Amino acid sequence: MPQAQDAAGRKHGEGGSSFALKAPRSKPPRVAEDAAPDKKNLTKRLKDVEISFPIVYGSVSFWLGKKANEYHSHKWTVYVRGATNEDLSVIIKRAVFQLHPSFNNPTRVVESAPFELSESGWGEFEIVISLFFHNDVCEKQSDLYHQLKLYPEDDSGPQSTKKPVVVEAYDEIVFSEPSEAFFIRAQNHPAAIVPRLPASLNLPLPGPIEHVNERKRGDTKDHPLTQWFMNFSEADELLKLAAARQQVQAHIVKLRRQLSMIDGLPPQSKAASGQ
Repeated sequence: MPQAQDAAGRKHGEGGSSFALKAPRSKPPRVAEDAAPDKKNLTKRLKDVEISFPIVYGSVSFWLGKKANEYHSHKWTVYVRGATNEDLSVIIKRAVFQLHPSFNNPTRVVESAPFELSESGWGEFEIVISLFFHNDVCEKQSDLYHQLKLYPEDDSGPQSTKKPVVVEAYDEIVFSEPSEAFFIRAQNHPAAIVPRLPASLNLPLPGPIEHVNERKRGDTKDHPLTQWFMNFSEADELLKLAAARQQVQAHIVKLRRQLSMIDGLPPQSKAASGQ
């Protein structure tokens, strides 16, 4: 049975409907240029080019109410999704979720989109999400770390079975010097941020767009939890970063002012203040 933390441990850290500031871009190492020699014309690297995919990873947890017991008080889902709920299987081959060791089979492998996992338990713990990419995208995995939250941070009254605890974080996975094959596949994908290439680079046109039903297979736009997903945008993230930067600068100014006042004190006063 899951046994992650005691009741006191639940009270610490983030909780409730919250989300993290934009994390530093993850840059998985690029694939060796000699890979797949039989497709040499499409494994050529595009110098000074980056393709980025905005993603969101997090969890939604529901209190079970009258159905709760000592070891199963909540049902939760942890996931990785496109920031605009687009299909990520264009880059991700599989996702591996590493749960707390007290779970049966704590290493869970999800081979297709949507990349998510649902479980039940009573404790909060960190989940490691390892993303494995297609061969022409990247040969190394990218690891994400998510703190599962079951209990609201504010403790404002009893829990509700209808309103979940949602914790999500925004990030961008950036692929430097992508292969031509990956670029061709990603350039018309709605989840990808793809730069314009110089006119001197003549790449083959992308293949025909998939049938609409096939294209939506990995989307999370109609996911049962969609109503609880948070909205992220580049503008919002930039505003949050700017606000955080202003707070840091204000704190630096305050510290400098305090240091200046200490420097202006006579020696006896500095000794008394512990300087």
